[in-house]
Amino acid sequence: MLCSTGLARPGKWWHHRPQSQQLWGMPLGRGSGDFKRKYLVVIDDTEECDRAVTFAATRIKHSSGSILLLAVIEPGEFQHWLGVENIMRAEAKEEAERLLDIRRRRIAEIGDIKVETVVREGRPAEEVEKLIHEDRDIAILVLAAGTAKEGPGPLVSAFTSRGANFLPVPVSIVPGSLSDEEITALS
Repeated sequence: MLCSTGLARPGKWWHHRPQSQQLWGMPLGRGSGDFKRKYLVVIDDTEECDRAVTFAATRIKHSSGSILLLAVIEPGEFQHWLGVENIMRAEAKEEAERLLDIRRRRIAEIGDIKVETVVREGRPAEEVEKLIHEDRDIAILVLAAGTAKEGPGPLVSAFTSRGANFLPVPVSIVPGSLSDEEITALS
């Protein structure tokens, strides 16, 4: 293996990085001053979403940081008369809050972990990108791959099709078929 000076060191990885050096094109910690690592998890009503939440919570429990849960209300749902549109928007927000509550309870079962929540309206992939660029403490995006024949899911497909350097943070994709025990073993 190579160390940071380029010299081979058998069986070891010599890793020294000055605090000012950049990682993934961003300064370490991405923010200035007091960096608090956050795992961003996008919330929906799928079974695999629970796998992403469980993975993030287990990782935080064994290290440090917090979880940021993002629920996105898609805009295509509100193309009606103003009164109907307002009712549908309110119902969608209620549903998003209900899903966030379910995920908060799941995280509390795993441990005493700080959880933040955000509800946004827009296209999910775009809202994830905006939030990552706005909140410099987000250190990793955690997604879960769907188990259906149709593929891994729209968000996983959206981010994996753009290449590894598209976002300024790593993306962790958790297989939707993993059990709690398997996730704990990985964490």
